[in-house]
Amino acid sequence: MKVLIQTTLGDILVRLYDETPLHRDNFARLAAEGYYDGTLFHRVIKNFMIQGGDPESRNAPEGKQLGTGGPDYTIEAEIKPGLFHKRGALAAARTGDQVNPERRSSGSQFYIVWGQVYNDAQMKQTERQMQMQQMQDVFNNLAAQHKAEIMQMRRDRDRAGLQALQERLAAEAEQTVKAAPCSLSDEQRTAYTTVGGTPHLDGQYTVFGEVVEGLDIVEMIQSCATAHGDRPIDDIEMRMKVVDE
Repeated sequence: MKVLIQTTLGDILVRLYDETPLHRDNFARLAAEGYYDGTLFHRVIKNFMIQGGDPESRNAPEGKQLGTGGPDYTIEAEIKPGLFHKRGALAAARTGDQVNPERRSSGSQFYIVWGQVYNDAQMKQTERQMQMQQMQDVFNNLAAQHKAEIMQMRRDRDRAGLQALQERLAAEAEQTVKAAPCSLSDEQRTAYTTVGGTPHLDGQYTVFGEVVEGLDIVEMIQSCATAHGDRPIDDIEMRMKVVDE
């Protein structure tokens, strides 16, 4: 299935992945219903990504804070190892882990990756950062399993008990990561060292499609001048339609 994103700077054609059916069907439905028509690419960061899909950006006056709008639902995460943040990837925005530990996606907001091209040393550093994030995720999951115990220790002001538990969970998280460390596939390494992208987002957000035509338009948009909140100084509107099912 393909969706045509018509912008004031040119057209972008994206292909939606069948491997992420919840996101595919939701994006196509909203596009067909005209949900995105008249909305803006409201957040643009050079050498990173372009973001849109906030219904509150439609006819938004200059200076309005954007990025929190959307339908009254979120979408279950469909984070798949083989779908990653190469240049041109289409992915779903979401709120942070602190309030969204399940990493559920926004019902409408999305971003298209630009990123950068990495050398081998940068890839090794990125992989180390991904493993640190993996360890933090494992630790958080373990802590969640001991939530009642932790809360009781806090009520009892049992600092020694809390410290001992934290050290035990940290050691367990470290052993878990050592047994199965997060690593980049050969496909990811090739893409990030030739085409480019944002590897540090892998495993954190749902990638559900990719640009098949109009990557030059994405480049134009991510290079545009922006104001406060990373909003382009000159509004970049969009319209969408499903062109292939």
